[in-house]
Amino acid sequence: MSEISKEYDFKQIEERWVGAWDESIYYFDWNSGAPQYIIDTPPPYPTGNFHIGNALNWCYIDFVARYKRMRGYNVMFPQGWDCHGLPTEVKVEEIHGITKNEVPREEFRRLCEELTAKNIAKMRVTMKRLGFSNDWSNEYVTMTPEYYSKTQRSFVQMFEKGMIYREDHPVNWCPRCGTAIAFAEVEYDSRTTTLNYLRFGSPLGDLEIATSRPELLAACVAVAVHPEDEKKRKYIGTEVSVPVFDYNVPVIADEVVDPAFGTGVVMICTFGDKQDVRWWVEHALPLRQAIDRTGRMTEIAGRFSGMKISECKDAIIEEMRSEGTIYKEEPLDQNVGLCWRCKTPIEILSERQWFVRINPEEIIETSGEIKWVPDHMEIRLLNWTGTMDWDWCISRQRIFATPIPVWYCRGCGEPLVAEEEWLPLDPNLTGPPVPCPKCGSEEFDPETDVLDTWMDSSISVLNVTGWLSDHKPRYPAQLRPQGHDIIRTWAFYTILRARALVGTRPWDSILVNGMVLGEDGHKMSKSLNNFIAPEEVVAKYGADAFRQWAAVGGSPGSDVMFRWKDVVSGGRFLQKLWSMYRFAAPHAKRSEGTAPNQVDRWLLFELSQMIEAVTGSMDRFAFDEAFRAIRSFAWEEFADNYIELVKARLYGPDGPEKRAAQATIYEALEALTSLLAPFTPFIAEEIRMSLAGESVHTASWPEPPKVLPQPEGSLIKDVAAAVRRYKSDRGMALNAPLAGIEVYSELDLETADLAGSTSSTVAVKRGRPEIETRAVEVKPQMKAIGPVFKEKSGEIIRRLREMDPEEVARMAEAGKVLVDLGGEVAELAPGAVEIASETLSAGRAVDMIGLPEATVLIRTGT
Repeated sequence: MSEISKEYDFKQIEERWVGAWDESIYYFDWNSGAPQYIIDTPPPYPTGNFHIGNALNWCYIDFVARYKRMRGYNVMFPQGWDCHGLPTEVKVEEIHGITKNEVPREEFRRLCEELTAKNIAKMRVTMKRLGFSNDWSNEYVTMTPEYYSKTQRSFVQMFEKGMIYREDHPVNWCPRCGTAIAFAEVEYDSRTTTLNYLRFGSPLGDLEIATSRPELLAACVAVAVHPEDEKKRKYIGTEVSVPVFDYNVPVIADEVVDPAFGTGVVMICTFGDKQDVRWWVEHALPLRQAIDRTGRMTEIAGRFSGMKISECKDAIIEEMRSEGTIYKEEPLDQNVGLCWRCKTPIEILSERQWFVRINPEEIIETSGEIKWVPDHMEIRLLNWTGTMDWDWCISRQRIFATPIPVWYCRGCGEPLVAEEEWLPLDPNLTGPPVPCPKCGSEEFDPETDVLDTWMDSSISVLNVTGWLSDHKPRYPAQLRPQGHDIIRTWAFYTILRARALVGTRPWDSILVNGMVLGEDGHKMSKSLNNFIAPEEVVAKYGADAFRQWAAVGGSPGSDVMFRWKDVVSGGRFLQKLWSMYRFAAPHAKRSEGTAPNQVDRWLLFELSQMIEAVTGSMDRFAFDEAFRAIRSFAWEEFADNYIELVKARLYGPDGPEKRAAQATIYEALEALTSLLAPFTPFIAEEIRMSLAGESVHTASWPEPPKVLPQPEGSLIKDVAAAVRRYKSDRGMALNAPLAGIEVYSELDLETADLAGSTSSTVAVKRGRPEIETRAVEVKPQMKAIGPVFKEKSGEIIRRLREMDPEEVARMAEAGKVLVDLGGEVAELAPGAVEIASETLSAGRAVDMIGLPEATVLIRTGT
């Protein structure tokens, strides 16, 4: 065996293994008879930077994938890329100094694909450097025809089942992104606005209302009051005049109105919020759309037409102030709906869009078939499902996304949805191969809208389980790992689509991870200057140290704080592990037929218990528990206790005792490398390959040694540890010999390892030792004597030192110490003296150490 370096060089070792590993050992075998374990891996957005939150999630996935392979499963840990979306479009515009409308549609899409491919290549490098065991043979890219043809076919199938439809309907609209967005893409932020009190003209006297959105006065279609509001009830059934725009709207009654808010009168606009939409439907009100797709006022706003929303609001408020229409203003706290991509306040516009029908009961029923880890995360899905106000809007007014495979007949206006065998296609480049089935026209206009990117990613599980492929489908998958922030999107939509398309739950279990927090306790973000890139951590401390932070920093479902000290701690453990291996490697040998002694059997029993505990923790995805158990055994039991105990045997003459220790060390190292492989794959591989000439990543999970509890070996370990502490407390070298050690215990202990580890003779005796204690010295306590006796203190101290220590001890125990000063007796409190004593056994001075199962005597004199 070549010489092992003293320092663990993580950089050299990790980079060497990144280049040397054969990735084919991680490939899923579609023809295997082994139990399958398919993971529906989250396809990240290819920004080029693998975010630390992604890295945390992928660490969890890799822990599971490596563990399950070692347990005999046929594992698929695929890697997908969720390519489509606005951020790429914006970046392309920025890089090339263009807008999407300044170049042909296909050219713009080509530029998006080019940038995305570069970003994917960069992120692959980071993922491999972090040691993730991805199955690259099952990589997918949603922007390629091979994938988006499945998205299009899913659209066609759900359309044919009546689950997809096109309709004029209110939708959430982002003026900045210029597209409709789904409810799940709306985030809410607390903001303070102004509640304006206005007067609507009426023959019955002005009707006062309060609104935070006077810019929507042009969209007002009704005014509502509570039917039991005594003061306002007289207005029900009449009309009032909308200020500034001077047209009449009806006053209606509705029990949803809160008489205690504002004036108790509500202005209904099309549309200010979701409640306006409900009232619009329930009361069959007309539509007045005052805001257009770009966030500017429409012609219905009259002289305010063309203004931005904020400009219109300011202008209308100023006009109403000057005319006295506004009679009061006050601050109002409210939650504002924002686009989750650009944080622009959303508007609700009536648009003709494509929708997926949502069946909440089916979602809830399917969710109940899935094991949620942690289980309380399911509440988020159930709560979201219960608050859905309308169906999922799936059409988007962008370019870089999956084309909607539809044309519209110029003759009769009917939509023509593509047949599955025509796909994939872009209707903007390809016309339908058949005439309009309704009127026979052969002239069509293409659908220019594209599909919501969640339409791509929500079939990720079907894609990886073989749907619409040459392989026999294997759904459901076994695991979906994801963050809790996308439960209402990715988890919700995937459950919906799996049930709709193949009639089953998408996965057996869903493992939910938390967010990564910076050291300041806030969500990690570049804007907060608390962001750390995984590459930076790996460069300083290595991937294995980073992965340890992920393992022990938190548990699934909980947010995890990134702290440099945790990574540093991980690096220290790697060095400890390396030092342990460096010492043990020359001694570790397989040996058949050797009989382990009490200390060997103790370690093997502890190893067995640890393997069982780690296995249970891994089965529950409790990675923090699992790694702490491994680290505790390796550092404390194996390195600090066992190796110290058996050094004398290892350096002694060859024989059964030495070979038993060598075999025990080999078995422990072999098991440790296997247990560490899911968490720290680089150092585990380096040690295992050097130790046994085999890859740990093709090895099986270790079986617990069949060893009974070993109280004798455990006690020997405790005695040795107690003697080390004894020497350390007295400043002695740990290899310094003692005059002799006697261990009194009811257990029959072997003494060879104790004698070797303590460099002392050891005798084991049954029963309890006969002990006597005698006082040998009086130590006056000046701080207690001086303040009381002042000038007499010196004489008292001198007399105390001359007195018989045994006599002084008896007086102190009785409650007072009397000192003869020659005609005068000084009375001292017991605290004025300290009695030094010695312990004797069989007339010889000893120090005594009490342990739960033994008494240890260390001879200190003859």
